[in-house]
Order: sequence, then structure tokens, then C-alpha cells
Amino acid sequence: MAELENCVAVITGAGRGQGRSEAVALAAEGADIIAIDRCADVEHIPYPMATKEDLAETADLVRAAGRRVVSVVADVRNLADLRAGVQSGIDELGEIDIVVANAGVVAMGLPDPDDEELYRTIVDTNLNGVWHTIAATAPSIIRKGRGGSIILTSSMQGLIGRGGDGSAAMFAYAASKHGVVGLMRSAANAYAQHNIRVNSVHPTGVATPMIMNEHMANVFAGSAPSAAMAGNLLPVPFVEAQDVADAVVWLAGPKSRYITGTALPVDAGNAVM
Repeated sequence: MAELENCVAVITGAGRGQGRSEAVALAAEGADIIAIDRCADVEHIPYPMATKEDLAETADLVRAAGRRVVSVVADVRNLADLRAGVQSGIDELGEIDIVVANAGVVAMGLPDPDDEELYRTIVDTNLNGVWHTIAATAPSIIRKGRGGSIILTSSMQGLIGRGGDGSAAMFAYAASKHGVVGLMRSAANAYAQHNIRVNSVHPTGVATPMIMNEHMANVFAGSAPSAAMAGNLLPVPFVEAQDVADAVVWLAGPKSRYITGTALPVDAGNAVM
């Protein structure tokens, strides 16, 4: 029997990249999926977001794994819309067991130190959006009454401060990802009485459309060949989305049943450098 049989998992940012990998990996372990994505570009962010077609492809991959899926178009920055979308999934699939708050944005290469709108966009997505996701889903886990697992996607920038360039973009990213750790620890305390575990994952750079896009290619252009891997102890420039998904599946399942309040690096040794 699959480890997550008869579980329902909510994943934000599920249209592509890490979110898609996590949806498919959780489905492979038996979970039904509520797949949420904005499916539209985000103002001030310099690369394209996932589309409705991307989200539909994620849903097809979940079905191919033999599981049910509800696709929801919602922006994590809007709590009311997110709650409504989550409820539509609950109405079809049942109450929630697992939450992966994965949606996030970055804006490396935008050097303006005073871009207040960009700063607010990043923090509103990466930090407020995570809190909204917790708020929209934790009551369902509590109602179900058998405990659960909430996994928050942070970053190595949520544990270290390297790479700051004085820009509003990088200040916002580091601050928001550090803030996710605070949310994780607070929620771990708040929900322990309900046997709900809350942890965060902290990837180094991941080879997803957030990084592998034209804007980022221009940012990295002219760097020495080794520059991309300079931050990782192991000789890899990026980890893969599947590497993060494997960590998420472990944190979601019974093999980590007593792990809570933990910040888990998936970083190729980045924190050691």
C-alpha cells in the first residue's frame, strides 16, 4: 500500500516546476491533489508565470498516476479567493491531510534599491501567501482529526544572507524566505496539539522555470563557467525539482512522523560554504 493512500494534499504553485514535481510525487504515493496556481503573470516579476495549460498538464500527470485531482486558479496573495478555491477541492476530495505551500517568486537582476512595489510583490507572495495558505488549510486538517503535515517552501536564502546586492528585489526575497521560517516555527507550536507537523524545506538553486528563463540567462551571461555552482559544496550548479519533491514526500509521510519545527536544507552543501 502506498504511504499516502487516502490522503488529500494541497499544493500551491502547482502549475510547473517544484509544485508540479511535488504533486506528481505525492500522487505516486497515493494522495489525491488540490493543485493551485495563479496561472497568470505577476506584476513587476521579470519572467513568465505558469499558465492554465501548465496547470492542466499537472492535473493530467496526477491522473496518470491514478489519483484524483482538483485544479484551482487562485492567487495566494488573496486569502478569500484562496479559501474559496481550497473549499472547492475539499468539497470534491474531502478534508485535507497534507499542505505544501510552494508558490513563490524571485527577481534577481533587478538592481533598483528603492523599488517599493517590487519589494511588496515579493513579500506578499512569498511570505503573506504562505500564511494565507496555512490559514486556508489548517482548519480542514483539524476537522479531519487525524493529524497531518504542513510543508513550507523557503530557500537557502531563508537561512543565510549571502548574495545580497542592496536591491529591493534581493532584500525582499531574503526577508520573505527568512519569514517563512518564523511562520513554520510558530505554526509547529500552534498545531502540535492537533498532531499536525510543520516543517520548511530550503533548496539551493533549482533547475525550474523560475531560474531557467531568458531573464535569468541574461543575468548569468558573462559569468565564469563555474560561477553557477560556486555556492554549492557538491559539484552541481542546481538541484532538480525532483530532489525537493523527494524531501517533501518524506516530510508528508509516516517515516517523518516525529519531525516538526525543522528547517530541512536540500542544498548540495550550500550552507556549509
